[in-house]
Formats: sequence, C-alpha cells, structure tokens
Amino acid sequence: MPSQWEDKNKPHRNIVFVGHVDHGKSTTVGRLLLDTGHIEEHVIEKNEKLAAESGKAGFGLAYVMDGLKEERERGITIDVAHKEFFTPKYYWTVIDAPGHRDFVKNMITGASQADTAVLLCAANDGVNAQTKEHAFLAKVLGVKELIVHVNKMDISGVDWSEDKYKAACKEVSDLLKMAGFGSQLENIPMIPASSLKGDNVYKKSDNTPWYNGPTLFEAIDAAAMPSKPVDKPLRLPIQDVYKISGIGTVPVGKIETGTLNVGKNIIFNPSQKSGEVKSIEMHHTMVDKAEPGDNVGFNVRGLASDDIRRGDVAGYSDSQPTFVRHDEHFVGQIQLMDIPKAVSVGYTPVFHSHTAQVAVKFMELLEKTNKSGKEANPSFLKTGDACLIRFQPTKPLAIEQMDKFPELSRFAIRDMGKTVAAGVCLKIEKK
Repeated sequence: MPSQWEDKNKPHRNIVFVGHVDHGKSTTVGRLLLDTGHIEEHVIEKNEKLAAESGKAGFGLAYVMDGLKEERERGITIDVAHKEFFTPKYYWTVIDAPGHRDFVKNMITGASQADTAVLLCAANDGVNAQTKEHAFLAKVLGVKELIVHVNKMDISGVDWSEDKYKAACKEVSDLLKMAGFGSQLENIPMIPASSLKGDNVYKKSDNTPWYNGPTLFEAIDAAAMPSKPVDKPLRLPIQDVYKISGIGTVPVGKIETGTLNVGKNIIFNPSQKSGEVKSIEMHHTMVDKAEPGDNVGFNVRGLASDDIRRGDVAGYSDSQPTFVRHDEHFVGQIQLMDIPKAVSVGYTPVFHSHTAQVAVKFMELLEKTNKSGKEANPSFLKTGDACLIRFQPTKPLAIEQMDKFPELSRFAIRDMGKTVAAGVCLKIEKK
C-alpha cells in the first residue's frame, strides 16, 4: 500500500528525530510511517508479537525503526537507520538519531545531514540532560527548522492536561533560548501528542480541544525548504576514498556548497593534491555536474588513492578550502554539554568537523559565559559554560569561518567516548 503522496521527483529533504533516550523517538517514527500508509499494519503486528515475547510489549512501533537484533534485545536505537516517507510537498529521508549516549557520534553525523529536526520531550519527564545535549547539537550542526514534539501526553499523571503541556513548552523554550534558537521561537511548533496512541502525529486528537496548532505530519510538511548554496565556491568534504579497478581513485562525499563539474581542476586540502575531475557518479548514474546536498563519487585524473584521505575538503583553486596548520590557530565559540571535570588550557580532545577527526588543543580561554554572566580569561571551564577559545590543531585541519561557510564551520568535541561540547569556528588566524 504505497502512500498517496509518493513521488521521488519531489524536493528531497532529510529529517532527524532527537531527544532523550526513552522519550519515544522510534515509536514516533513508527507511528508516522504507519498512519500515513508507508508501512502496513501487519508489519507492526508481527513486531508487536516479537516485542511482547521479549517482555517489551508496546514496542511494536519502535521495532519498525530498530531493525537490528541487538537493538531489539536492548530496547534502544543503535544504528542510524534510513527510512523514507512522503508528505504532500516533500520526499523525506528519516535519519533516526540514537538517543543513547554511546551513540552520540552517530547523532553528530546524523544531524549534520538533516535540515529539519524533531526534538522529543516527554510531558511527564520534561527536559533531561540529553534533551539539552541534542538541542545544542542541532543548533551547532546547522539544523534550520525545529519542531518540538511534547510526547506521552496520555500517560497517567499527565492525562492530557493543558497545564502540563504548557509547563513542558516553557521548559523547552528556555532550553531553546539557551541553545541559540531564541529568534525562531515563535515559529517553532510545539505539539502535544501521544505517539504510542497516534494522537496529533498524523491524526488530529480529540484529547486536545485546547490545542489548535498542526499535527506532527502537518508541521513536517510545512517546514521551509532551505536554500541550496549553489552560488558559493565548491566545498566537498571527503567521506571515503575508493580504488576501483578500471576507473582509478574515487573520492566520495556530500557537496556542502557550490557545484562540482566534470572537466574542472579540483584541489584537496589539507592534503594539497589536485587533478582534473574525469567523471561524477550519483545514485549509480553518471552526471556532468552535482549540487549541494548531493552524495557523489567522482574520479580525478592522476590521483593515487593514498594522496588524499577522509577529512580532506575538495574545492577549486580560485577559492581553495581553508585549513589550519598545526602551528596556526583558530578562534571558536563552544558550549560545554557534558564534561566530567573542569578543563583548562592544554586540554586536547578530538574535534569532529564535517568528516575530519583531529585532536585540537585549547590554547587560550578568552571569554566564558554562564548563568552568572561573562568572565574574561577564565582559568577553567565546566559543564554548562559557553566560551570563546583560541585553538591549535595537532595536525592540519580543514575548517571554515562561520561568516564565510557556516556549513563547514561547525564541530563537535569528543572525549572519553562521549560528546563533551559543540562549537563553531569564528576566525582563522593564518601565519
């Protein structure tokens, strides 16, 4: 039973579902796909039987997204599962971002591909540590459109209370102001819902006579299309480099800005290798050019597969991708989300910027901001602080300034297996 809106020629968008573990991300996606006719009832019934057998009754919807056996047993989402659905205006790919903290790195690559995010917040539980972390990540990683899904309104103790809904909205609004979504607040829909029962996901609910906003489905379809930065210079972060017999070296990546054309000379930084683009392939089809948002593989004449690597950024020589050498600095603004102890100058965690992963050293703490106000040249930082910092990479790192290429200015900071901060590069200080 295909959905009545199915048309692969519609504008394609990516959407990510974020929020605290157990606030219903997988159930929400499962419900959305079921009620819009993208998956059939019997699939849910089969999953529900599986779920009940393993003592997880009520997880049938969630299992639609959680295909992996290990996930079923643990009842949490591990893989970033790709699922597609259609709304009247768009063709969407769901990037199901895991909420579990071991998997925040997936969340980083997940959110960086999404232009729209649904932030889940359970009405009975409110804003949790991960709700915060994901709101900050969504902002830093450039999610343009945000929808808030106030889930579990049906739960005993909440019982569809408008006051409980308003309290959750206030809590989320305060968080979003902190995370930098303040200027957008009046345009962010906050939907009182029960994904388990289907209220206000696709079908309007009779339980919320006091709410006259959109359902989740309507809010997703109403998300404004982000503009494609085609007029900017080319920036193409490399995800992988393949050696394909009969063709040669084939770098693969997603175009962030500009246009990739066959026949043009391209340069990869920080590797500083260049060559002519011989062919471009997209979805197993040869094309002459590709635009922002396109995932491409392309062959470059005279390039050996070990000349370049993941983390390089490709561009044209008239506007080469910027990179910071190991003896140069850049200034960035970060938000600390979850750091076990205080950190100060000398701290050298791993920065994840587009496809690059490089250890970067905190050289100088310039200005700290937190609840108590601003402080110049603080001696240390802890969870919840925002700070302007001068950084030095331990090896060359391709990164751009926020004012020139916001798409390549963002980074997440990871240490000891988790995301401790997220940030943005404001100024590159070349020698």
